[in-house]
Amino acid sequence: MNPRSRGPRAVCPLTVDVALADRRPWAPSAARLAQWATLAAGPHGRAAELAVRVVGRRESRRLNRTWRGQDHATNVLSFPADSQPAAVRPRPLGDLVICAAVVADEARLQGKTLAAHWAHMVVHGVLHLLGYDHELEPAAQRMERRERRLLATLGFPDPYLADTTHEATP
Repeated sequence: MNPRSRGPRAVCPLTVDVALADRRPWAPSAARLAQWATLAAGPHGRAAELAVRVVGRRESRRLNRTWRGQDHATNVLSFPADSQPAAVRPRPLGDLVICAAVVADEARLQGKTLAAHWAHMVVHGVLHLLGYDHELEPAAQRMERRERRLLATLGFPDPYLADTTHEATP
């Protein structure tokens, strides 16, 4: 076989670096977080890198106050990476900061399993990194349709059936 005819070069999947600053009351494994993030990123995750940090209420509140001007802990914050030259590999996608305690509280209040709500927060955060938002109704509908499809692929129910509110991310 001619070495030049090997076909397309293999593309590395999304690399997910997970830091668990606070797992209380419960946080999924790094492998599950990576699985959900990889699905959400889809082809945009190829040869890209994502950082996920699981935090407590204090750190979530501090970051939310600093970056969004809101003085309370929140479920997920998304910080897109600055644009990098196409040759930079892995390409930074951005960072997600997820507050375990807020996610647990919301899951309980909304009658969802912890796993389902965690998956939703990861998918929601990654979609923000890809440019989705929910500031205007058409964009919100587009983002929610995408979230529903991705979560159904994972076997989770529609996250918006019982939920009438969700947090914005920067």
